Amino acid sequence: MAKKKEKIPDLQGELLDQLIRESGGPQALFDKGGLLDMLKKRLIEKALEAEMDEHLGYPKHTSIAPNSGNSRNGHGSKSIIVDNDQFDISPPRDRNSTFEPQLIPKRQTRFKGFDEKILAMYARGMSVRDMQAMLMELYGVDVSEALISSVTDAVFDDVRAWQSRPLDPVYPIVYFDCIVVKSRQDGRVSNKAVYLALAINMEGRKELLGLWISQNEGAKFWLGIMTELQNRGVQDILIAAVDGLVGFPEAIGAVFPETEVQLCIVHMVRNSTKFVSWKDRKELCADLRTIYSSATLDQAELNLEAFGRKWDAKYPSVSKLWQRHWANIIPFFDYADEIRKVIYTTNAIESLNRSLRKVLKTKGSFPTDDSIMKLMYLAMQNIAKKWTMPIHNWGSVINQFSIKFEGRVQF
Repeated sequence: MAKKKEKIPDLQGELLDQLIRESGGPQALFDKGGLLDMLKKRLIEKALEAEMDEHLGYPKHTSIAPNSGNSRNGHGSKSIIVDNDQFDISPPRDRNSTFEPQLIPKRQTRFKGFDEKILAMYARGMSVRDMQAMLMELYGVDVSEALISSVTDAVFDDVRAWQSRPLDPVYPIVYFDCIVVKSRQDGRVSNKAVYLALAINMEGRKELLGLWISQNEGAKFWLGIMTELQNRGVQDILIAAVDGLVGFPEAIGAVFPETEVQLCIVHMVRNSTKFVSWKDRKELCADLRTIYSSATLDQAELNLEAFGRKWDAKYPSVSKLWQRHWANIIPFFDYADEIRKVIYTTNAIESLNRSLRKVLKTKGSFPTDDSIMKLMYLAMQNIAKKWTMPIHNWGSVINQFSIKFEGRVQF
């Protein structure tokens, strides 16, 4: 007769059931200061004790301890933030003060996960006061302004690394634009421009090449940006799409002489209608449309002449504006429709600017240029997660570029 198999009790399940009962029920497990908080606190303290054992070379309460010249020296007290909870722990100390814990280093009061919550809120433009209120409301954690500053300031290393990272040798399209922010300087609030270079890379994906802050733009400023891009590895830009930035064509021509500069048609239309009366604006815009929607360059030139004959008597500055910039308006006529719409408008970077303005509108003004860079960099990380391919049929587009820019497209 076979011996009946003895049933082994489920000690783990019984222990868990007992803990739940003694804690006051399942809900009490999750209450602030409840069993889960006690377990977190105990586990951290046990891990720190194990680190101390490793540091000293012998476990606690050893009857014969090696004569290392160092020993335990009681415990300290420390308030830490773990996940969404804040509680006090008692980390061990050594007599020589040489113990450097790895789990929670000295002077650190939180785990990385909590830092990420702070950065996520900051990247969405929340003020320090709003962040403090939300963290208290959601998690019951009182976070100081100094802690928030230290977490966000730690981003500067990432900003510097990102701004100086190596770039690709060739970019098919790069959009250059700026966004204006308010900055406090010497007790006064003034406008500062943050310039952006948004590229479409060889894979057809968007890539922000950099951010630059300046109070004044011009050829010298843009020459500095072009030189920086070159120093970071950019050898060629096929098409640079701009909105008429001052000094840009001269600056890019000095560093990338073969680059085509394409003025944004949307900005050209806006500039054309600045001094046009409301009753004429709709008709005048329709006539301008016949110019930039022409099938060929020859047809566009004929339509520009027709526009001048119709409107020069009343608005002579409009046709003169288009004639003056004609060389930088017409490059898109060399391309098929799928490429034209991408390069004759700066919609890609304007969409980026709109997303940034949603974040910036909560800020009255920035105390320093570093604070501007910090927020815009963090905001960009969020925005970039939602980016899609700006040109769906990218394979066809890059093949057209390889024919037009023979020898300059590197696969």
